[in-house]
Amino acid sequence: MIEYDKDAIVPPYITEYLRAKTVHNDEFMHLLEKYAEENSVPIVEPETARFLSVMCRTVKPKKILEVGCAIGYSSILMAQATGDDCEIATLECNEDMVRIARENIKTSGYAEKISVIEADAKDYLSYIDDDEVFDMIFLDGPKAHYIYMLDECVRLLKKGGVLISDNVLYKGMTADDNHVVRRKITIVKRLRKYIDMLMEHKELETSLLPLGDGVTISVKK
Repeated sequence: MIEYDKDAIVPPYITEYLRAKTVHNDEFMHLLEKYAEENSVPIVEPETARFLSVMCRTVKPKKILEVGCAIGYSSILMAQATGDDCEIATLECNEDMVRIARENIKTSGYAEKISVIEADAKDYLSYIDDDEVFDMIFLDGPKAHYIYMLDECVRLLKKGGVLISDNVLYKGMTADDNHVVRRKITIVKRLRKYIDMLMEHKELETSLLPLGDGVTISVKK
């Protein structure tokens, strides 16, 4: 039986059911999941991982930008779910994570498909040329920085492209003041503002989903 946070945004019995239905048999990905758990490295929740994989197979992107690589788990997941002609650029500012991610990606066999860029996304995005548009952007970096990256993400997203943002409900704190931990107030306020920005954005149509730790999916009109 999996232990769940008492403040989980989805009732534990539902989460348990969802995760029982999203079991996979990829041994290497299991190794990455085990490493992440043992070393407290945040990776996408199992049900969010399946959602991301399905979206990749649905959108069939040729170019993906990921903000927040960590150990390379979601990059590899997206590489598995896309064609050989898809290019994935993933940004990570932590030097140790960059090294580990590159090793994992090489082991996975997707080194020619995935480029790990050591950079602070909040600054780096503004240097990407307007012609470098992406079919999909997966935003999974520092949550407090989402509000500062949205304009650049929209600029870099092609029309009809998809922006997926993870952890937007942040253990329920975004939705309910009673769940807010004092030391997380700034992050929560910025996530609330980010969701408002998405919902009110003239160039986007957005759906907010109580999946994993909260996911938004936005389409550029």
